[in-house]
Amino acid sequence: MHKMKYKLKTVLILLSLSAFFFFNCSKSDQSEAPNILFIMTDDHAAHAISAYGGIFDSLAPTPNIDRLADEGTLLNNVFCTNSICGPSRAAILTGKFSHQNGFYKNHQGGKFDSSQWTFPQEFQRNGFRTALFGKWHLGTEPVGFDYFKYHNNKGQQGTYYDPIYNENGQNIVEKGYATKLTTDFALDWLSQNAHGSKPFLMLLQYKAPHRKWLPEKKYKNLFDGVEMPFPDTFNDTYEGRELTAGDTDMTMDNFDPRDMKLAAPDSIKDPGELRRWAEMGYKRGTNEGWLPFDSMTVEEARKWKYQRYIKDYLACVKSVDDHVGRVLDYLDENELTENTIVIYTSDQGFYLGDHGWYDKRFMYENSLRMPFIIRYPGQIPSNVVNDDMIMNIDFSPTLLDLAGIGDVQGLQGKSFKDKVMGVGGNEPFRTAIYYHYYEYPFWHHVQPHYGIRTERYKLIHFYHDIDQWELYDLKNDPNELTNLYFDGDHLNLITELKVQLTDLQERYGDNVSVDSMRVITTTNFGLIGGGGNH
Repeated sequence: MHKMKYKLKTVLILLSLSAFFFFNCSKSDQSEAPNILFIMTDDHAAHAISAYGGIFDSLAPTPNIDRLADEGTLLNNVFCTNSICGPSRAAILTGKFSHQNGFYKNHQGGKFDSSQWTFPQEFQRNGFRTALFGKWHLGTEPVGFDYFKYHNNKGQQGTYYDPIYNENGQNIVEKGYATKLTTDFALDWLSQNAHGSKPFLMLLQYKAPHRKWLPEKKYKNLFDGVEMPFPDTFNDTYEGRELTAGDTDMTMDNFDPRDMKLAAPDSIKDPGELRRWAEMGYKRGTNEGWLPFDSMTVEEARKWKYQRYIKDYLACVKSVDDHVGRVLDYLDENELTENTIVIYTSDQGFYLGDHGWYDKRFMYENSLRMPFIIRYPGQIPSNVVNDDMIMNIDFSPTLLDLAGIGDVQGLQGKSFKDKVMGVGGNEPFRTAIYYHYYEYPFWHHVQPHYGIRTERYKLIHFYHDIDQWELYDLKNDPNELTNLYFDGDHLNLITELKVQLTDLQERYGDNVSVDSMRVITTTNFGLIGGGGNH
């Protein structure tokens, strides 16, 4: 009898131990680390997302991206450190400024040094399944990904229709619309890899809404019959800023016929003539201010071009929003939502007719400011707006922190995890941000410049062919129309800001001479895939 009780007790203990070990092994295999889905578009201005507010909200809402804001936290003051595609992406990947990661510009910018540390490599080393889909635009093959499928046409910008993808080293032409295709590939990968014992990191990086703004066929006529509102600064005269804001190739006058989707006249047959016609208004000195129709005045043409531009741009955004919705639905349907951090951002801001422009590059607000929305159910507060000043070099350390991966030495950014978790206290995350843009004169003839932005003020130094300083009071002049630098009432402020600017340059290792900065601009580091990377 005693032996029977002893045996029964032993069996129960063994069963309990087995259950204990099974449960815990399963728990360790099913890592507690969250999945991370990092969605990044190209040139998507914050004021083209209805959650951020703007003049297009009612006409072109973004309900699926807004859903992330409703269910997570919207960051209102996130800034890029170099407002151009490749350099911003390099800064995000490395957590370092352009002068540290070596990727300064697109045109003649060379290729990204893929031997240096990037956050996907760190995730991969820490047991995450890693994947990249969509736009890469760094010249060298991605490192740190178990699987990648990126746009690999000449210049790596990608094309909207029938794009070439590099799938783990092999080029493939895929038939269809890029935004849909990239989403299809991402969802297929998730279906095969998101349900195992290892968490995943996915970079889902859309080409849209980058130039040439080709809408999905079903949205080609989305805004027919609608007159889009004009920004308050559309007719900016650039008074007091003639050498900087007033000397660019990115006004509506510089739109070319291809941007407007116009067909060449039947009378033009010669290939050289066709090329010159296609570049009207695109290259400096090439029929600037061209008119789409002879009956138009210059002012009428400027407004007509804006309408064509903004409708195509917002139609591209519509498709992005649709397909973000597909991804969010997939997470819901497959019970992945609760343990997946979703981030929506873009590589920089963009001008949507603001100051009469398209494109980016300047340190002015519409170009400098990036959208950034993050959702992590149960961990990050929902329907919250955060006003802390963040830089794109902060993304890498924050992602590592959210994933429970230890600190990495040598990064110039810092984690804002506590801020988005709502436990960062009332102290500002940053009191100032630093910016440096290098590319000139291509593609849009924007002078290289560096500067500092505080909560209220912005001081910029343009330095290549000119030596020009600008000071803006963002509280009283949010549209940055009035340069206060030569206003005698601000001499003490300017001195103080220059001291802070020098401190930032020393802190980040960008304390070199202006002549040295000019050398970077004029140096040909090579081209990505032979060019075409504007």
